[in-house]
Amino acid sequence: MVLVISCTHTCTGIQGGYPEQMHMFHGFIACWNFSLILLFNYFITICISFFLSPQFPDATGYVGFANLPNQVHRKSVKKGFEFTLMVVGESGLGKSTLINSLFLTDLYPERYIPGAAEKIERTVQIEASTVEIEERGVKLRLTVVDTPGYGDAINSQDCFKTIIQYIDNQFERYLHDESGLNRRHIVDNRVHCCFYFISPFGHGLKPLDVEFMKAIHSKVNIVPVIAKADTLTLRERDRLKRRILDEIAEHGIKIYQLPDADSDEDEEFKEQTRVLKASIPFAVIGSNQLIEVKGKKIRGRLYPWGVVEVENPEHNDFLKLRTMLVTHMQDLQEVTQDLHYENFRSERLKRAGRAVEEDVVDKDQILLQKEAEVRTRRTGKKQSRMQLWSRRLPTPGLDSYIIHVQSY
Repeated sequence: MVLVISCTHTCTGIQGGYPEQMHMFHGFIACWNFSLILLFNYFITICISFFLSPQFPDATGYVGFANLPNQVHRKSVKKGFEFTLMVVGESGLGKSTLINSLFLTDLYPERYIPGAAEKIERTVQIEASTVEIEERGVKLRLTVVDTPGYGDAINSQDCFKTIIQYIDNQFERYLHDESGLNRRHIVDNRVHCCFYFISPFGHGLKPLDVEFMKAIHSKVNIVPVIAKADTLTLRERDRLKRRILDEIAEHGIKIYQLPDADSDEDEEFKEQTRVLKASIPFAVIGSNQLIEVKGKKIRGRLYPWGVVEVENPEHNDFLKLRTMLVTHMQDLQEVTQDLHYENFRSERLKRAGRAVEEDVVDKDQILLQKEAEVRTRRTGKKQSRMQLWSRRLPTPGLDSYIIHVQSY
């Protein structure tokens, strides 16, 4: 500004100048002056908005911790998620088909189905399949644990011990990794959820179903599933659901309970939670075939009397089961960590403490036994000396005196 004013005064003081050139020069100076003013105002505005932006904690009324959820979101998306799902049930209930329908993948491309003769002496096996699923930039490391051979043998009394041992081994492995020096990259293979398939052809739970769920309900989240729901009418399905829930309550079986919606949640989420709770146990069907119906391809099963749509909520609870698994996947992991794993960890530490105490007690007993043996030996030597001395003392003479002196 000072430079422009001084130039103006210098030019006006020239004698004999040219008026047209002076007017042009004054116009150029005025435009330049106005441009500098606009540029200065723009620079001031940018500086004010920059220093008062939320990224600076000195701004009035703003600290900055409101950005923490975004940081957690970015970190979680970058790291990815891990989830382990176990499916248990008798052969032929459609477990593999349902899993492929849930995650739109083929986990069992070359699966061998044994015959009836092979199932007589067949034992329960553990087959874990891991697949990387990515959806909209979010990666999920899904591990599906299948249990072929469950309930196939004639004597199924101890068929679920292999499954319980597998669950405990995963807890033991995680505890070992957590207690190690390098805990940054711990792979979580703990079973977070167990889909237990119930046959639709019975009148409720079988004795094997009751014994198995009672054996694992303190180790894993159990979600009861009624398989092949298209074999039941709507009335039969509702009756079977009530019967299963009554038997579960009668035998004191603890299944996974969906958390209640918070009071600040929207009404749509509250209604969804209420519907999901009322749908347990979920009656589902699965299919990997795409059928064209009215010019639209759908996933379903084609029968002579019509088509059963997998993703139709009026036909089965497939969508409800998938919604429950996706929306409450984090809660399933938290219950596994805070309840089942902590119970296992506390019991494991108690057993280790008792083992240390028993070891200390054993050492004390050994020391006491050693001391008793030493005392016994000393007592025996004294008695033998006394007996020898008593035999020589009754014969007076020099020999007895010499023996007495030597023993002394």
